[in-house]
Amino acid sequence: MIKTRAQQTETFECNNDGNKAFTLFNLKEFEGISDKIVQFSYVEIEVGEGVPFHTHTKDAENYYIISGKGLYDDNGKVVEVGAGTITFTPQGEGHALKNVGADKLCFIALVLKK
Repeated sequence: MIKTRAQQTETFECNNDGNKAFTLFNLKEFEGISDKIVQFSYVEIEVGEGVPFHTHTKDAENYYIISGKGLYDDNGKVVEVGAGTITFTPQGEGHALKNVGADKLCFIALVLKK
C-alpha cells in the first residue's frame, strides 16, 4: 500500500496568537496497522514555534529528527537536537520541543500504547 503526501491527512496546531505552530501528516492511515500505534506522524514545526510540554500517562513517544535545529525538554533537562537525533519519552514522563533554527524543524513522531 502506498499513499502520496496529498493523500495523507494533514492537521495543524496554532499558537496563542492564532498562527500555525506545527503541522502533522498522519502516517498510520493503513488498514491492518497495529492498534498499539496511537500516533505515527511526520511533523513540521514553524520557526520559533514548538510542541508544548506534555506528559505521557498511558503511552510512550519517540521522535526522530530529520532536519532543523531544536531545543528538546526532557523532563526539565534541555538539550539541543538536530538531524539524526532520536528521543524517547517513557510512560509517566514528559517532554517538549521548540524550533530554534532558521528553517522548519522536521521529525517523525511515534506514540505507542503500553
